[in-house]
Amino acid sequence: MRSVGVEEELLLVDAHEGAPLAVSGAVLAAADRSVWQRAGTSGRRDHEFDKELQREQLEFATKPVTEMGELQEEIVRIRREAAHHAADAGAVVAAVATSPLPVKPSLNVGRRYRWMGEQFGLTAQEQLTCGCHVHVSVASDDEGIAVLDRIRPWLAVLTAMSANSPFWQGEDSGYGSYRSRVWNRWPSAGPVDIFGSADRYHEQVRAMIDTGVLRDEGMIYFDARLSASYPTVEVRVADVCLDASTPVLLAALVRGLVETAARAWQEGRPPARIGTSLLRLASWRAGRSGLDGPLLHPETMRETSAEDAVDALYQHVCEVLKEQGDDERVREGIALLHERGNGARAQRLLYAEGQDLASVVTRCAELTIKP
Repeated sequence: MRSVGVEEELLLVDAHEGAPLAVSGAVLAAADRSVWQRAGTSGRRDHEFDKELQREQLEFATKPVTEMGELQEEIVRIRREAAHHAADAGAVVAAVATSPLPVKPSLNVGRRYRWMGEQFGLTAQEQLTCGCHVHVSVASDDEGIAVLDRIRPWLAVLTAMSANSPFWQGEDSGYGSYRSRVWNRWPSAGPVDIFGSADRYHEQVRAMIDTGVLRDEGMIYFDARLSASYPTVEVRVADVCLDASTPVLLAALVRGLVETAARAWQEGRPPARIGTSLLRLASWRAGRSGLDGPLLHPETMRETSAEDAVDALYQHVCEVLKEQGDDERVREGIALLHERGNGARAQRLLYAEGQDLASVVTRCAELTIKP
């Protein structure tokens, strides 16, 4: 069975006011101290946390696993550890994909981040967004590209399911996932054409870096890509999710997509020839609607309900889900998502109940570490 890992980015905020705090360095130092105290060593970091572009956020990565129950335990554990280390820095962690409150982000230190700030200006300076990336193992780059070419039409549905960024700079953006719109300001972000082979993929990546616009392979921000560090396909379209069970649902669906696509390739079935311009419209529609409006059907690219689009995704991968023992978890997760809504709906409901945005953030911080 293919292994799966998840990367999440969390917002560091004031426990009472909800405003983002530029304390990632202090949080990482607290994580370092915890490791040293346990191991009785110094000068060596061995934990799941890392810095990100802005000092108001913290990133973590789970270990690769094959069982979704184990993945959920990992996410809950690491989120709680992040909250513990954040408390040492006078902050809490919130799994929200954009800050509901106004913020002027602070670029992290380091040559790479400084280069990005100089190269991209406001795009980099304003880029305080928190995503969720799912890694699924592949046997080779050839298999990985065959997968990337075949999962393209389905990725926008994952954006809609994960949507958790309705507010931006103190205002309701009108979007379920405004993070997805802000993220797509990067010149390498978004849907891409069919590659056809691993050689073509790597040629395209090299050509993009050779332009000088991008610094390195880490700045290839395709919706889905071959990981530069692991033998995986990395799907990057999701907001960080408020409920810890939602990234597990996404991970199960992504693994189902990868396995379904790999089998189609092995059987000689070609990818759907859907143009990138249509995929960009599907991506925009998903960011705008979340699960509270229409989406584009992944197979027809015609408007349909969110329920029908999600069901189409489920039907596409259900055979694999049943084989891998994930079917019941996925069906229950989808039903719960339709009933309760995603993070965007949860944030808006909290705000509609009369809570101010600061209270929305602090309540989301509480929900972040719930099992």
